[in-house]
Amino acid sequence: MQLYPIESGNFKLDGGAMFGVVPKSIWQRTNPADANNMIDIAARCLLIEDGNKLILIDTGMGNKQSDKFFGYYYLWGNDSIDNSLKNLGFHRDDITDVFMTHLHFDHCGGSVQWNKDKTGYEPAFKNAHFWTNAAHWKWATQPNDREKASFLAENIQPLKESGQLKNILLPEDRLLKNSELGFDIFFADGHTEKQMIPLIKYQDKTIAFMADLLPTVGHLPLPFVMGYDTRPLLTLDEKEVFLNMAANENYYLFLEHDAHHQIITVKHTEKGVRLDQAFNSKDIFTH
Repeated sequence: MQLYPIESGNFKLDGGAMFGVVPKSIWQRTNPADANNMIDIAARCLLIEDGNKLILIDTGMGNKQSDKFFGYYYLWGNDSIDNSLKNLGFHRDDITDVFMTHLHFDHCGGSVQWNKDKTGYEPAFKNAHFWTNAAHWKWATQPNDREKASFLAENIQPLKESGQLKNILLPEDRLLKNSELGFDIFFADGHTEKQMIPLIKYQDKTIAFMADLLPTVGHLPLPFVMGYDTRPLLTLDEKEVFLNMAANENYYLFLEHDAHHQIITVKHTEKGVRLDQAFNSKDIFTH
């Protein structure tokens, strides 16, 4: 098995929204804001090469939205999925499976693209199955008013219409062992219904793709919960369970949204679970 980070593009989000009730005087120490109160955010995906499988976890925003839409997010940098794949010697047509942690636009927007004539939409990975789960699909296609702006029909419905959509089986508790794609999955409901956190066995390590359960290093303290989370008190519980597990078992946490940290480990301290070490992916993923 080989693992590769796939940088799909960077953007900015309001720091206050990203840290909820935590005052700016505290969160700006780890996540400094610009003059518009915006902080740097990555859309870092993960590619798993495992035998005949080439699995992409999340796909970023994509590029099919309007200039007005992207104007809200202050895109920066030159990264894209196509460039990242090309640099590794791959093409999007090589992808066999796309695993979507959840269906918010910044995690699945790159799964769908305009068709050739720009008259409609089509899957952006023509040879891939797209994986979600039935509970989250229902949540995303019948959205509550709070999340409606994050679940865009053009990112979601074309996947079902293509016949390429697949559902991960739901576990009886939080943890699904040995899913259909070969890795374990931790299910979390605080951010959105049935977000999926992959736990990938790589050499002698466990790599956890953190999605929105832990957006950045600055979110390690338990009360540091995004304003976007639909059930923040549940996020508190899920973070505590997961971060204790990560510290006890020395997980390597792959950060999707931290623009300045790719992978970290955590440790127990008197203040709770905190940062232990930070790594570049090249330090961990040996090819």
